[in-house]
Amino acid sequence: MKHIVILLVFASFCSNAQTDAALDAVRKKMDAKDFAGAKIDLTKIIESGAKNKNAFTLRGRTRMALNDYYGAIGDFNYALEIDSTLADALNYRGESKINLGDDDGAIDDLDKAIKYNSKYGEAYTNRGFAKYNIEDLQGAYFDFSKAIEIGPVNDDKYFNRGIVKAELGEYVSAIDDYSKAIELDKNDANLYNYRGVAYYNTSNFDLAIADYNEAIRLDAKDPLKYENRALAKSAKEDLKGALEDYNKSIELNGQDAETFNLRGVLKHTMQDYDGSIADYTKAIELDATNPTYFDNRALSKTEKEDYAGAVADYSSSIDIYPTDAESYYQRGLVKLTMNNNYDGCLDLKRADELGSQDAKAAIKKSCK
Repeated sequence: MKHIVILLVFASFCSNAQTDAALDAVRKKMDAKDFAGAKIDLTKIIESGAKNKNAFTLRGRTRMALNDYYGAIGDFNYALEIDSTLADALNYRGESKINLGDDDGAIDDLDKAIKYNSKYGEAYTNRGFAKYNIEDLQGAYFDFSKAIEIGPVNDDKYFNRGIVKAELGEYVSAIDDYSKAIELDKNDANLYNYRGVAYYNTSNFDLAIADYNEAIRLDAKDPLKYENRALAKSAKEDLKGALEDYNKSIELNGQDAETFNLRGVLKHTMQDYDGSIADYTKAIELDATNPTYFDNRALSKTEKEDYAGAVADYSSSIDIYPTDAESYYQRGLVKLTMNNNYDGCLDLKRADELGSQDAKAAIKKSCK
């Protein structure tokens, strides 16, 4: 009887060793990005009767790589039935839930992963993403900082925290994180672009432009980078340079309403009112739900003394956003210019009710 027990134990040992060897071969395929092939091999291992938590976890990861997040969650569930404390399965199930938009469910899983492995940097990073998605910026800040503390250090970790700092308005500190990320990866155009945005928000326009220049050198096909540089050039009153950048941005992507709007603002500043009206009209064609585009076109029409057109645009803006005091105030002024004093004063009164101090002053001056 003792011999039988020894033989059974030996057989089990051999089976486990074979499974481990097979899993090592699968990991090599995964490292080579052959996720479909790895998934097939893992399915064979699982179907052979190997109730192995690592096999289910690895197959879940191959399914994640193939964008089959529901299938991945199923595999992680199987792994957790075998070992409910398996931090890897909890982490990757949480990441799968993030990709499916279930951020609260992801946080539950990632809390557990961190509970069972307090040094699991990837779990902190994933939880940081989930918290960011639900607008818990302070929580995301903590998790991204913890991931940096645990290590290993990489540019993505500093970039993630830099994004959160910028959204919290901590631009100087965000610049520090973006700079550390750039030290680790000097060829990522987006790092320079984001640092440029942070410099812009601290009014360091020369440094912002320098970063946008480098971002564009590394990636000359991204219209947003030209748009960002145009904003910085406008701030430095380099209107010609800004116009060239807006033109390039639109050349690369002629379907972004906001870029046409911004170029329209620039042309208005340059007193090219026909050009600004054309740009605002294109912005409205692309997005007729933004009241600002109608307000801006109305301003340019007013400069061209197209008062009826301006009133029509302010009216469209008010239809979209009926509680904007500025639109009522501006429409009221235009109506007064048209000698439509009654309706103009009604608009000014409505603007006053909505809190416009300018309207209050205009009423005293123009309305009895």
